[in-house]
Amino acid sequence: MTISPLSKNKAFDGWHYQFTHQSSTTNCTMRFALYLPPQASDINKVPVLYWLSGLTCTDENFMQKAGALKMAAELGVAIVAPDTSPRGEDVPDDENGDYDFGLGAGFYVNATQPPWQKNYQMYDYVVTELPTLIEQHFPVTDKRAISGHSMGGHGALMIALKNPERFCSVSAFSPICNPVNAPWGKKAFAHYLGSNESTWQEYDASVLMAKAQQKIPALVHQGSDDNFLAEQLMPAALAKAAESSAYPLHYVQVDGYDHSYYFISSFIGQHLSFHAQHLL
Repeated sequence: MTISPLSKNKAFDGWHYQFTHQSSTTNCTMRFALYLPPQASDINKVPVLYWLSGLTCTDENFMQKAGALKMAAELGVAIVAPDTSPRGEDVPDDENGDYDFGLGAGFYVNATQPPWQKNYQMYDYVVTELPTLIEQHFPVTDKRAISGHSMGGHGALMIALKNPERFCSVSAFSPICNPVNAPWGKKAFAHYLGSNESTWQEYDASVLMAKAQQKIPALVHQGSDDNFLAEQLMPAALAKAAESSAYPLHYVQVDGYDHSYYFISSFIGQHLSFHAQHLL
């Protein structure tokens, strides 16, 4: 697989890059961001944290707003941030232009329904194609952690629960915990996966956690003043699932915080330290 550079900026003695490549999974050009800490070299490969962003975001939001690069440089951990969906003139979008479906809202599933199935294969892209590309081109190991926010928190938890052998740890900020019962999830899953709701459960973190056999450490932060908390995020379902399966989930609700990157930047250090315990 070949990649094409878009940008390169030095940060905390490491390097932040943006690249594009032609994806055989999503059948379009994909973009991703990469932060390589100063420790990374051909003789000193570093582990990777994959970050999955939320609705309407791109690869840029986390890298520019989360304030994660300084600690990543100190810890010696690379960060990879893919886009949130396939993009391009030939990639179908929501016919009404709604923000919660289509471009920018891939929900990290493998679509099975037309016209979405040709491009919206974000699950396979994040689980297989992107890590293969990263490990082929850059001085990183195959030790991986995964994290995300909102829709990306759903993606991180779901992907880790389905692939515990591929990730050392998982964390999330304000995740959509029970998408089969949330309006955002119902809309996306009905379009991408069809009307058979039993297939939706394969991508629901709460459903997966309740029946998990192989377990990895998990951390979730949720703000009490998040305006999506009750209707869309449903963390109680995840907590109940963790309790029923004795899953090692550390769930933290913090007073006064909302759904924004102000929240993420306030606690990203705790998440990076958490992952470093298992990656390094």
